[in-house]
Amino acid sequence: MTFSILLKRLGYGVLLMLGVVVLNFLLIRLAPGDPAMVIAGEMGGATEEMLSSIRAEYGLDQPVLTQLWIYISNVATGDLGQSYFFNQSVTSLIAQRIGPTILLVLVAQLLSILLGVFMGVIAARRPNGPISAFVSVFATVGYAVPVFWTGIMLIIFFASVFPIFPVEGMASIRMRNAAWYMQWLDIAHHLVLPAVTLAIIYLAQYARLSRASMMEVLGSDYIRTARAKGAGERAVLFRHALRNAALPILTVAGLQFGNLISGALLVETVFNWPGMGRLAFDSILRRDYPTIMGVLFFASMMVVVANILTDLSYRLADPRLRGKG
Repeated sequence: MTFSILLKRLGYGVLLMLGVVVLNFLLIRLAPGDPAMVIAGEMGGATEEMLSSIRAEYGLDQPVLTQLWIYISNVATGDLGQSYFFNQSVTSLIAQRIGPTILLVLVAQLLSILLGVFMGVIAARRPNGPISAFVSVFATVGYAVPVFWTGIMLIIFFASVFPIFPVEGMASIRMRNAAWYMQWLDIAHHLVLPAVTLAIIYLAQYARLSRASMMEVLGSDYIRTARAKGAGERAVLFRHALRNAALPILTVAGLQFGNLISGALLVETVFNWPGMGRLAFDSILRRDYPTIMGVLFFASMMVVVANILTDLSYRLADPRLRGKG
C-alpha cells in the first residue's frame, strides 16, 4: 500500500513540476526587459544587427509558445539550457551551487527543529513559569524579525564587536591544501552565522508550536495514567508525550521547507554564501532567463520531494493513516 501511495505522490509531483515550469517560463517572459540588450551591453555595444543575431542565437526571435515547447522538451531530457551570462550550461552551474544550498538548508532545519522542540518541551512543563514566558516572547520576536535584518545584525556584531566567526564565504583560501577534516571544520566555522540566521525564525515557530502541542498532550488521560504508574518525568515527557506532540511539528516542518529555501536565497546573498541564492541574484540582475528558471526548477523540485517525504514520514509515525490514500 505504501508503494502505491508513493507512486501516486510521485505522479502528483511530476504534474506539479510541469505546472511550475510553465508558470515560471511565462511569468519571466512577461517581465519587462530584453535579455538581448543585456548580453549586447556586456559585449560593449547594442546595434540592431547585433541584437538580431543574439535573439536568433538564443531562440528569442521565436514565438513564446514555440519557446515554451522547446524548453519543456529540453527539461524532460535533463537539459536546462545555456546561461546567457555565464556562458555554460545551467545544469553545470546549479550542480556547482546546489551542494552549499542543501547544506545550509538542512543544517538550519535540523537546528531549528531540535532547539525549537527542546525549548517547547521545557516550557510546557510549567506553562506559567519564566521559561514559558521567555519562549513566548522569543517566538514572537523571532517570527517578526526579517531574516536579512538578523543576518546584517549578526555580521555587525561578529565583525566589529566579537570577531569570532567568518561573515562571508564558505571556506578560507588558506585551507585549500589542508587535510580534509580541517577543510570540513573550516566550512562548519563559516556555516555558523548563515545557519543561525536562517534557523532563528523557524526555531521560534517550532518552539511555540511544540509548546502548545505538548501542553495539549500533557493534559491527556494516558499521561496521567503513566504518571500514576510511577513513570519518571523524563519518560513521560520524551517517551509518551513528545511522540504524539511531534506529529503537528512534522507536518509544519514539511510545509515550511519551501519558506526555508526562499529564506536561504536571502541569507546566501547577505553572507555571500556560494549557493543557488547567490546564483539567482546575479542572474536576475543580468536577465539570465535560463539560469533563473533553472534555479526555480530545482528549488521547486526540492520542495516537492520534501513534501512527499513528509507525507510518507507522517504515515509511518501515525498508524491511523497507513491504509489511507
